[in-house]
Amino acid sequence: MYIITGASGNTGKLIAQQLINAGKPVTVVGRTPDPLKVFTDQGVRAAIGQLEDVDFLTETFRGARAVYAMIPPSFVTTDFPSYQNRIADALTSAIRANRVPYAVSLSSFGAHLANHNGMIQGMSRLENQLNAIDWLNVLHLRAGFFFSNFFNNIGFLKQAGLLGGFPISRNVPLAMVHPNDIADAAARYLLALDFTGKTVQFVAGPRDLTLDEAARILGRSIGKPDLNWTTFSYDEAREGLLQAGLQPSLVENYIEYSQRANDGSLSEGFVRNAGNTTPTTLETFAEQEFAPAYRAAV
Repeated sequence: MYIITGASGNTGKLIAQQLINAGKPVTVVGRTPDPLKVFTDQGVRAAIGQLEDVDFLTETFRGARAVYAMIPPSFVTTDFPSYQNRIADALTSAIRANRVPYAVSLSSFGAHLANHNGMIQGMSRLENQLNAIDWLNVLHLRAGFFFSNFFNNIGFLKQAGLLGGFPISRNVPLAMVHPNDIADAAARYLLALDFTGKTVQFVAGPRDLTLDEAARILGRSIGKPDLNWTTFSYDEAREGLLQAGLQPSLVENYIEYSQRANDGSLSEGFVRNAGNTTPTTLETFAEQEFAPAYRAAV
């Protein structure tokens, strides 16, 4: 049995479908049943509950051969680090209680940092705790900056004509990746189950891009070829994110993550190669997904 957490999310839903298409037994995990209907309509078992609930996960993981373990985002929790830590602890406890032999975790660039890495600190905790399970074969997918993050900038772009928000310098190269490519990598490893021990695999998109380069690519897709990235100061970004309604705890984690991007520590240890380079370009995303979303936004 394969257990896919976050099965209604950007990566989980695609991973689950690839495993189902390959004839594998799958349990999809989600907080509510409606987003999982696409799977239950196919006869797939759904487990409905909270990833912070150790008892729920322990029962759900019973008999599992492999788990896709991830920490979903939350924009409503008032204590973002504690929220992430509770899920990391629950996932680890359930895997340990059931002696699950394989796991693939969704992690991030920067998860190697022990602390002060902002909104990915929970992923660091999950990596470290899974690595401490001696029998577990675990592969951590350290993903780059999601293309889909740019959807969050559409409202500001529509209102102010500016692309910006993350207080990351316009000239810092970042590995940017489509979530579909992350899902493809995870599904490939889960189908093969040919990894052993404790393994890290970067998932880095086709090439590094600065936010200024990304802005021009996105701009061309919406008829704004001269669009640049507007870098706000940390204080300006903090004020804007709070005004947008984000919880203060999450805002501070965004700021800290951006600081690590700006000082270069987020990408420490990453060397691009054929194994971590994925095919979907930002140009394709811009034309096929970003531009339609921009045009549809009010």
